[in-house]
Amino acid sequence: MFTKTRIAPTPSGYLHLGNVFNFLITAALARQNKATILLRIDDLDQSRTKRKYIEDIFTTLRFLEIPWDEGPTDILDFQKNWTQHNRISLYQDTLNSLVIKNQLFSCNCSRKKVGRESRDLSYPGICLSKNLSLKEKDRNWRIKIAMGEVADVKQIGGTIIPSRLPPALQYFIVKKKDGLPAYQLASVIDDIYFGVDTIIRGKDLQSSTIAQILLADKIHHNQFKDTAFYHHPLIMASQHLKLSKSAGSTSIFYMRQHGVTKAAIYQEISRLLLLPELISDFNDFVQLFNRGIILNNNLILKK
Repeated sequence: MFTKTRIAPTPSGYLHLGNVFNFLITAALARQNKATILLRIDDLDQSRTKRKYIEDIFTTLRFLEIPWDEGPTDILDFQKNWTQHNRISLYQDTLNSLVIKNQLFSCNCSRKKVGRESRDLSYPGICLSKNLSLKEKDRNWRIKIAMGEVADVKQIGGTIIPSRLPPALQYFIVKKKDGLPAYQLASVIDDIYFGVDTIIRGKDLQSSTIAQILLADKIHHNQFKDTAFYHHPLIMASQHLKLSKSAGSTSIFYMRQHGVTKAAIYQEISRLLLLPELISDFNDFVQLFNRGIILNNNLILKK
């Protein structure tokens, strides 16, 4: 049992069928457990955030009748009361505490330099022993969490799975060169701030889960370490490629512009998931979810 989960889109592109699949699983699981659904929009990256993408989040959720219980009701409410920029002081307080605990180091490496040092683009700790000043501008702040550290990932149902941090995330960035907190840190602090106790995300974000649990350990937030996670299988296009925001024809905006109905979108999700029957709305999805339907040999949730 849990009390609150969240859907957390990033407004860097129009929402696509893969996003919708995550929202549907999250909302169905919340309704099954009588839990609250928070809408959290991650808008820290102002270079990629656009007003039209924020508006698309509200339009898509309402068009597909996917519910949420807490969070902004429209773009004006979001900009005034819910933007991540209202919580900058919380992120900065956490960064300051990590500085005091000597858990961070400054890094002036470019992506090109990291690429020369590491074939898989993992960061090998080039600046770890350089003692570069954290007061200098235009530098990333990295956390002293190396590859191989183990996080205890709690699953829905209580099972604990020890999981190692993968090479791609060793010494991950917590503060970017532009001075803003990086995704991993902001996401952890937001989930703590809003009291989220269950997180549903795709299997492609399992490494982020490990990084965030290790980060929570560094800042001594047992609340986040007790969070339960569920990593669902990804919805795939016909070429077995993960759907992304660059796939314009799978965006809900594109479909609506071309007259595709709500029912037709749900039916397309049915086909992509190889469901035994077509669904036409959110309630249909919930009914199949509650029956424990197997998708591509992956069980959404054991009842």
